[in-house]
Amino acid sequence: MATVILVRHGRTNANADGILAGRASQVHLDASGCEQATRVAEQLAVVPLVAVVSSPLERCRQTSQIIVEHQAGAPRSEIEPAITECDYGQWQGRRLNELAKESLWSLVQHQPSAAVFPGGESLAAMQARSVAAIRRLDAALEAEHGPGAVWAAVSHGDPIKSVLADALGMHLDLFQRLTVDPGSISIIHYGQQRPQVIRVDMVPGDLSWLRNGLPGTEEEVGGGAGPQTAVETGVHAPRIH
Repeated sequence: MATVILVRHGRTNANADGILAGRASQVHLDASGCEQATRVAEQLAVVPLVAVVSSPLERCRQTSQIIVEHQAGAPRSEIEPAITECDYGQWQGRRLNELAKESLWSLVQHQPSAAVFPGGESLAAMQARSVAAIRRLDAALEAEHGPGAVWAAVSHGDPIKSVLADALGMHLDLFQRLTVDPGSISIIHYGQQRPQVIRVDMVPGDLSWLRNGLPGTEEEVGGGAGPQTAVETGVHAPRIH
C-alpha cells in the first residue's frame, strides 16, 4: 500500500491565545506557524509526493500550499472535508482554561469514546470519518500510483491522533496518550498485513523547550499550541565553538 504523511497545520493565532478554534473562520497561521509549515515543506521536499490532501479549513490550506510550493514536481492538490477539524459545537471559540473547568473536560480526557460536544459531534464520529477517509484515499492513490506512492494529508490535532490510534490498534479511550504538535509529521504505511506507524509527532528544530523536562499537564482539546520556542522562552541552546 501507499504511505501517508500526516501533517498537522502550523500554529495559529487561536493556538497561541489558548482558544479552541474548531471550525471557525478567520483562523490563520501566525508567524511561528508559517515558519513551522515552511520547515515541514523543506523536510518533505526530498520526497516526491503524489498528492497533498487538505482539510478545508484555512490553516490547513495555507500549510498545504506551502508544501506543494516546495515540491519539485506537481503533486495533485485537493480538499477532503472528511479530515476537517472536530465539530466542537458550543465549545468552539472558547478559552481552553475555561473549558477545563467543565465536567465534560474530564470525560474528554479519560473516556473520549463517550464524549459528545454540545451542539457538535462526538469524538467517536470524528475518528470514524477521519480514519475512513485516510484509508480510502490511501487505497485509491496506491491503485493509481503503485505501492511506492507517498502522499501527505494536512489535518488537525484530534483527527490525526485518532487516525494514529486506529493504526496502532489503540482504543479511542487511549488516544490522549498521543501528542501531535503544530507543524509536526506522523507517518503510516498501510501494509497488506497491518498498518505500520513509522513516525509520530516528528518536529524538526530547536529542543531547548525540553531543557527542564515536560510539565505533567492534561492533553488540550484540539491538540494545543505545542511547546514554546527558544525565542518565546528566552532560553537558547549553547553556542558550539
